[in-house]
Amino acid sequence: MGSNCSTGTGAGINTTTYSDHPPQNLPKILPQNSTPSPPQPPLSTTIGRILGRPMEDVRSIFIFGRELGRGQFGVTYLVTHKVTKEQFACKSIATRKLINRDDIDDVRREVQIMHHLTGHRNIVELKGAYEDKHSVNLVMELCAGGELFDRIITKGHYSERAAANLCRQIVTVVHNCHTMGVMHRDLKPENFLFLGKDENSPLKATDFGLSVFFKPGNVHLLTYIAVCLLHS
Repeated sequence: MGSNCSTGTGAGINTTTYSDHPPQNLPKILPQNSTPSPPQPPLSTTIGRILGRPMEDVRSIFIFGRELGRGQFGVTYLVTHKVTKEQFACKSIATRKLINRDDIDDVRREVQIMHHLTGHRNIVELKGAYEDKHSVNLVMELCAGGELFDRIITKGHYSERAAANLCRQIVTVVHNCHTMGVMHRDLKPENFLFLGKDENSPLKATDFGLSVFFKPGNVHLLTYIAVCLLHS
């Protein structure tokens, strides 16, 4: 029987190399109206196994409030800084759920990517990452306007102009992530949050748990390629 995969010269297919570290010589995005990060809690002499840095008691700095959302590994809470009274969102990831090396690498990469993208007006800003005996806590700016998904359900439909404005912000996020060598890999309405509740509130991308760093690879010339190879 003949093969389904014939090769030869023809259309170019761009391959991609993934990495756990940011590519070199990428442009930096300058912060836009970025607020200072909250004061850091006292450092411990015990090194956390996830972040590889001294453990920090995040609850000595923040008061934990109601639950904002829940995912496979983490729960997001509304937290209030004890001194400034400023509110943030805190994603708490239970370390007992991080069993294998891949799980740990995913959390480390999420923290690294969010730090790498700090300053973009359409990306949720990471204020700090803390690890204690029970969890890794990612303190981020609070987006009180909720998910794009919920806004779509509530409104029922958008005008063409309003939809174009939202799409422009989403495409801007994708463009800047790719410019910075980051691929989000989980773009959906649930992962875009409105900063505030008003209609003209900025839209911000969140949840970089599946994201990776990437850099362009070599270009291979193939005339035909099986779909199974593209998915492998």
